[in-house]
Amino acid sequence: MRHYELLFILKPTLTEEEVKTRVDFVKEVITKNGGEIATVVEMGTRKLAYTIEKYERGTYFVIYYKAPPALLAELTRNVRISEDIIRFLSVKYENKREIAAWERLCKGIRQTIKKESREPREPKAPREPKAEKIDEKTFTQE
Repeated sequence: MRHYELLFILKPTLTEEEVKTRVDFVKEVITKNGGEIATVVEMGTRKLAYTIEKYERGTYFVIYYKAPPALLAELTRNVRISEDIIRFLSVKYENKREIAAWERLCKGIRQTIKKESREPREPKAPREPKAEKIDEKTFTQE
């Protein structure tokens, strides 16, 4: 079983019941084909970066799941058929580092970027203003 993430955007015109039905449909496709759903994250309705099918907003969902590789083709086919899903993205996590990140994301733990610990620097001395260069041609003595 491999680790996957599926992000999809639903039309903003759907009611709450219709949204729940579409999400349940995607979850059902995953479980019927031998997948295990770890987490479903509703990201809410957001403004899209660009207009898609005349929609400027969309309802975002992310599903983290484990599944055999054959499931991906079936899931992609079903998501493409659905008219209510305007965009989707499927991501496969392969190596140990990515799988560890997948597990943190399933638990809702944000990744933090480690900054190198540096010793505090001494404050720099203020700079003196630079003198302006004078062009010899424009400078004349009187």
